[in-house]
Amino acid sequence: MTPLIAKGIEKAFGDRFILRGASLNIAPGDRVGLVGVNGSGKTTLLSILAGEQDADHGEVLRDGRHGYLAQAPTLPGQTVGDAIDEALQWHNELLADYDRLLQEGKIEEATTHQDRLDQVGWDLSHRAASVLSKVQGPPRSALTANLSGGETRRVALARCLLGQPDLLLLDEPTNHLDADMVEWLQGYLQGFRGAILLVTHDRYLLEAVANRIVEVEDGQCVSYQGSYTDYLLASVERRGTLEKAEDRRLALIMKEAAWASRSPAARSTKQKGRLKRLDDLKAQRRLSKKESFELDFSTGDRLPGTLIELRDVSHGYGEEDLIRGLDLVVHPGDRVGILGPNGAGKSTLLKILAGSLSPRQGEMMRSGRVKIAVLDQHRTGLPLDGTVFEAAGGGNDWVKVGKHDLHVASFLNRFLFGREYLDQRVASLSGGERARLLLARLLLEGANLLMLDEPTNDLDLQTLRVLEEALLGMDGACIVVTHDRALLDRVCNSVLAFEADGHIQTYASRLQHLGALAKRKQAPPSPKAAAIAPKPAQPSKKLSYKEQQDLKALPQKIEVLEQEVEAMNVVLAEPSTYTERRAELPELTAKLADLESQIEAAYANWEALSERA
Repeated sequence: MTPLIAKGIEKAFGDRFILRGASLNIAPGDRVGLVGVNGSGKTTLLSILAGEQDADHGEVLRDGRHGYLAQAPTLPGQTVGDAIDEALQWHNELLADYDRLLQEGKIEEATTHQDRLDQVGWDLSHRAASVLSKVQGPPRSALTANLSGGETRRVALARCLLGQPDLLLLDEPTNHLDADMVEWLQGYLQGFRGAILLVTHDRYLLEAVANRIVEVEDGQCVSYQGSYTDYLLASVERRGTLEKAEDRRLALIMKEAAWASRSPAARSTKQKGRLKRLDDLKAQRRLSKKESFELDFSTGDRLPGTLIELRDVSHGYGEEDLIRGLDLVVHPGDRVGILGPNGAGKSTLLKILAGSLSPRQGEMMRSGRVKIAVLDQHRTGLPLDGTVFEAAGGGNDWVKVGKHDLHVASFLNRFLFGREYLDQRVASLSGGERARLLLARLLLEGANLLMLDEPTNDLDLQTLRVLEEALLGMDGACIVVTHDRALLDRVCNSVLAFEADGHIQTYASRLQHLGALAKRKQAPPSPKAAAIAPKPAQPSKKLSYKEQQDLKALPQKIEVLEQEVEAMNVVLAEPSTYTERRAELPELTAKLADLESQIEAAYANWEALSERA
């Protein structure tokens, strides 16, 4: 079974061609990363492959079930529970068919269904609850009409994963996920048994999951075997070869054209073959230009030593503290990343720093020379019913870039918006194109302190690299809320991590934060924790040498046992365990119970020996 074959897909919007004969095959087990610049047609192609929209020409052949996560998905049913249950309808049908075959006495066919049920699980309620919890979905009772865009996407992602498809089509699945959820999703996709076609700006996810990269270039699909890193190297080599071939073609055209213009013999029958070759050379489609742009947030202004300072700042809603007692100083050159789960208060902190929200407690001081620009995660600030030209210039024909006046058309061209975009409505732009337009507007503000809330959502990988270079080179400071691990690691020189009860800890990097979390999990158990264990009778005699050695070794032993329990809990929380390792479940459950008994006994022994020491 080949999950998907697409042949000669063409699609145009007005006189703008997006896809020009794109072809793509997805084989069982393929993990394909779909890449390309914003506006190249990735989302359009994915939608056509999923059957959500029609191609102008070409055909798509599908075999088996597929799950599709769109950038703006819709959910069936009135509640989240309805949407999740609908995704499990395939399982209900499998159970019903199994019962019917048994009643009809078709034992051989029923056995096939039984094998399938043994593989995927007879009861998926626990799996559905686990997946919905992992993506931090809303309660089953929540009305789908009242969900935010992020909640809708997380429920839609859960539906895709629960549908047990033969092919997953995922368009930016990490949008609206926090870093922990992205890590979980990465592990899930690595263990997924079906095929995957993935559009994502998350380079770590792409590197970990994809075994083939397909680039949408000039409306066609170009396939590269290997990982994302392999693609980067191979695409440069391919581009060099194509550019040399294009140079030879243009040189030959010039040579043949010069001959045709000066040679009377060109009009003879004998030379018509040579003229035809000239026409054929001219008719070949030119090599598409690899366009790029530059982004420079440096202002050249003389900046103060401190841009902004928070002292003992706290904030929350109701009785809950999202931020508690935060001290923070931001200097020029600081690039601060903000980490934390969804709902922890990251966007709230950004609003306080930007001055759009006053803290409940504490004080904030801002230099008089600070100029702040904000890019929020909802991409507000663009008039959707206006044209790209109007949105860029704010209704003016000229804009000021640094100290120079520039016509809006020329300014937009710097950001890869050619003349065909000028009269296009902002609402018709792709998510990535809107993000690029907002970056252009951000540049015009001449800010020396940038507040960026999930800036990488919908950006193509090229624009993402341009943004990173701009942030690394700016003379001001930036504060970034992002789930993009690669951007955090490359750009940020400090990290604020939301931890328990509104406390925010500062780290030098994301990796240092992860190391601190790991150390806390491995810390020896405290006497307070051990006090909950049953207390055995306390002998009065002193410890023997062997008991002294046992007491010394117990903290390490308990630590190892707790790590094993944590690892077992991770395994048992994974939905794939109930489908791919169902036969091992009794053994795994028994092992977990045995480990917990060993820990309980070790705690009791540790306390008894400690009191006698």
